[in-house]
Amino acid sequence: MQKKRLCRIPVFVLFLCLFSGRLYANDLNDLFEQVEQLKLERNGYVLGAALNNGQMKTAKANPLDAASKDTFKFKDKNLYVVAQKTSSRVLVMYEQFEAASQQEIQSLIGDLYMNFDDPTVLAHDKVVYWAYTEKGKITSKEFDRARQDKKKLTLLATVKCISDINIMEKGEEPSKGQVYYIISSDPILKLFQDQLQSNRM
Repeated sequence: MQKKRLCRIPVFVLFLCLFSGRLYANDLNDLFEQVEQLKLERNGYVLGAALNNGQMKTAKANPLDAASKDTFKFKDKNLYVVAQKTSSRVLVMYEQFEAASQQEIQSLIGDLYMNFDDPTVLAHDKVVYWAYTEKGKITSKEFDRARQDKKKLTLLATVKCISDINIMEKGEEPSKGQVYYIISSDPILKLFQDQLQSNRM
């Protein structure tokens, strides 16, 4: 559902054209370890890392339907987590709010700033985007330089936050709107999907 919403926002077409889809590793475990080193953490969960015993208990107590039989999904308070079944490593984390006020959205963005520091991209007062290579976060200056030089950036992981209403500016908009963020690694998801398809053949 999140990916469909993402595709409807034209600004990301411009962003994604700068990012190549080259994989960092051919082995999924190696890729998980590379992503884990970025320490993209939310509420104690780390993208690419295996769930600890306490988190596994939470997962078993709060299960949700997963999109694939090779994954499991659960909810810890407001945070949704999707993990690989065989390794219990985190594939995706996200939160979504259907009717958030601008103040609540600002609070969420502020919390994400505390977690991930200054973002790589701010766009249209509705999109906040943190992008990472294996060396760490891409700064806004590095992103602008790459855009000017038409240079492709190879991403290992991203944090994307999208709001229906303006984050800061006041406008002639509804007083409440939908907001969500998602923490994921496209290289992991692509390789994971490729391996699933290969195993079915």
